[in-house]
Amino acid sequence: MSLDFIARNWYLFAMLVGIIALLAVDPIRRRGSGVRSVSPLELPKLTRDPYIILDVSEPAEFKNGHLPESLNVPTKKLDQEIARLDKHKKKTVVVTCRSGNRSASAARTLIKHGFENVYTLQGGLLSWEKENLPVHRG
Repeated sequence: MSLDFIARNWYLFAMLVGIIALLAVDPIRRRGSGVRSVSPLELPKLTRDPYIILDVSEPAEFKNGHLPESLNVPTKKLDQEIARLDKHKKKTVVVTCRSGNRSASAARTLIKHGFENVYTLQGGLLSWEKENLPVHRG
């Protein structure tokens, strides 16, 4: 690749650098915040010790499908409901939602409130279903 080609197509290289930066931001932000993630297939290994699964989806989404034995506290109500979750501070907490986007911010909230062992489920319920794992509806 010659420098002449790069000079003529500088905007393509600028976009490439921007895309790479955007892809790198989320993992770096998660590492810096102390939030770890776990895949659906790794979850059984992680949950050998006492744990809870916290689903931060909206109630209608939760009713349409969620991981078995999960507790629903929507993201918007998490700060208000934190006292109810205090008894679980020493347990492993796996935070999930429909696609995995809201769970990261909820996990940061839990860490801020003193929860020590917090994970997010990579890809949320969608990745769980993709692996044909059990989903509770209702």
